[in-house]
Amino acid sequence: MDRKKNFGVLAATALMAITALSPAAVMADSQKNKNNWRNGAIGAAAVGVYGLTHHNNTLGVLGAAGAAYSAKRYEDERKNQSKASQNRARYHRRSSSSSYVRGDRKYYTYNGQRYYKNLSTGERVKVN
Repeated sequence: MDRKKNFGVLAATALMAITALSPAAVMADSQKNKNNWRNGAIGAAAVGVYGLTHHNNTLGVLGAAGAAYSAKRYEDERKNQSKASQNRARYHRRSSSSSYVRGDRKYYTYNGQRYYKNLSTGERVKVN
């Protein structure tokens, strides 16, 4: 019985370490970070449920704490991704609002520089 309890505690500790260290150290992409935190929350919750159903309070508490922490980090990543998406949309609305067509040229601003695109050839030219 003690062997099963020790294995459960060891498994929970390993899961918590992987959940805490892996996404921050390995992944740089926001979507992957978000998915890793969500998956970590699900896994930690499963460990917590396992601990509670098998009358192992340590495993239950560690699983619940890991699930709560991962869920909070998931929510933070989701908000950051939403803010970045809003900022990109705001930038592109602002930069494309000054575009206009004159003859066979479409004039527009990109990254603070003025350009035109020749609509018949598709050539892009920087305006001085």
